[in-house]
Amino acid sequence: MHKKILVALDGSQPSEQILPYARHLAKRLNIPVALLQVIEPEALIPLVAGKPERYPEVLAAQRGTIGAYLNRVATSFSTSSSVDCLVEVGKPAEIIVDKAAADVGTLIAMTTHGRSGVQRWLLGSVAAKVLHATRNYLLLVRAKKTGSPEEMLLKSILVPLDGSELAESVIPDVIELAKKMDAEIILARAFRLPLNDYNEGYGSDEGVWDMVRDDARNYLEEKVKQLKSKGAERVTSLLLEGYAAGSIIDLAQKTPQSLIAMCTHGRSGVGRWVLGSVTDRVVRHSGDPVLVIRAPGGGR
Repeated sequence: MHKKILVALDGSQPSEQILPYARHLAKRLNIPVALLQVIEPEALIPLVAGKPERYPEVLAAQRGTIGAYLNRVATSFSTSSSVDCLVEVGKPAEIIVDKAAADVGTLIAMTTHGRSGVQRWLLGSVAAKVLHATRNYLLLVRAKKTGSPEEMLLKSILVPLDGSELAESVIPDVIELAKKMDAEIILARAFRLPLNDYNEGYGSDEGVWDMVRDDARNYLEEKVKQLKSKGAERVTSLLLEGYAAGSIIDLAQKTPQSLIAMCTHGRSGVGRWVLGSVTDRVVRHSGDPVLVIRAPGGGR
């Protein structure tokens, strides 16, 4: 389970929108926090003004400014929280991944865009690169135009399931997280009639439709029983009619203060992320926080 939260910032208001979630998790899980901001060497070139000998001086000044900023942010956490401030030099995504890799229990927390203020996910952004490269758990929040409260309470964890062992592999972590957060677990499964059945003329067959729906319902009911037998106190389930990604995103929008918990692709892992997968689409388009969990034993 999580032993520390590594919060990636870039000094911008969009990147700071991860902080309410980090404060809540740090308090609930009673774990330390590390605030990290990375200085990109290329960003210092205009400040050097054609005088390379000034680079050490400019770098030291930037370190001081960013250090002071992170120290101010640190004071916004509960007095019971241990908060470290880290200023590094290099490529942001690589530094974030390397820092987290030093401890598998580190949860990376960041928004999907920061300084650029881009309002849609851009492949190649820092968050996308971290998502593709890290082996650590990753909490992603899409920054919005509006501000955020001091602390964002998370009252429920949405767990999309599709009947596979891969999707179910998040369950042990979710049970432990729900206990510490005093959160409800909502198991969800999207269902629709397979496309080939429509093509073969069975789209209007109510018997086929009922069979697909009943199979999904029975599966969820069994999983609810299993989670309760493992100590989860509040567990409910929902059937979602339609395509998985869109249904999950819509459910999260209708469930205030919710966290979506999803798994990566297992053996292929985030090192070979498949564009168009359910998890990828949810991460790209959800306005709610998404906890991306690495499948056990997944390689790159």
